Amino acid sequence: MKLIINNKKIKLKKIDGFYNRFKLLKFNLEKLEEGYILSKKNYLSTYLFCQRVDIVMTDKDNKILYLYPNLKSEKFIFFKRKVYNVYILPLNTIKYLEKGKLLKIEKTD
Repeated sequence: MKLIINNKKIKLKKIDGFYNRFKLLKFNLEKLEEGYILSKKNYLSTYLFCQRVDIVMTDKDNKILYLYPNLKSEKFIFFKRKVYNVYILPLNTIKYLEKGKLLKIEKTD
């Protein structure tokens, strides 16, 4: 899958399973080039992330509910109502997004 923001395509990787979500970006020193999707999650912890990220929280229809730009490590986003997907994106990719808009997702096989 790819996320289209302002004519730029960002590859998305779906993360499933407790262990994969737990070790997601912890101690990762390389610059983030792709995005991650956490489905059926309405919270996030950036504990031990070694870089800043942008976070987008959407509902089932990919309507943007919450935006967290430039989120640093050691932060917790507590449970939010109606949130279904959490997108973890590289830094400065959500500056063209607004609350209430739909995310453009291109499905590739």
